[in-house]
Amino acid sequence: MEMNPVLESIKFMLLGMGTVFLFLVVMIFCMNIMSAILSKYFPEARPDVNAKLNAAMNNSQKDDKKVVAAITAAIKYHREG
Repeated sequence: MEMNPVLESIKFMLLGMGTVFLFLVVMIFCMNIMSAILSKYFPEARPDVNAKLNAAMNNSQKDDKKVVAAITAAIKYHREG
């Protein structure tokens, strides 16, 4: 055992930080492997983009009319005082 407590504490710090770093590297590696296996055997279903786009466009047009009506009412209210 060394007599200098500063050097000993630095060694413990480096040992602890190295252990945490090694654990995180192994964890990321394992997660990448798990992700590859899961996506190979359980692929995500592709949604129908065109149907969602058309529905969004219809909702957007309805929302635009409501926004225009709200802005018009606000301007009219402001002008009346």
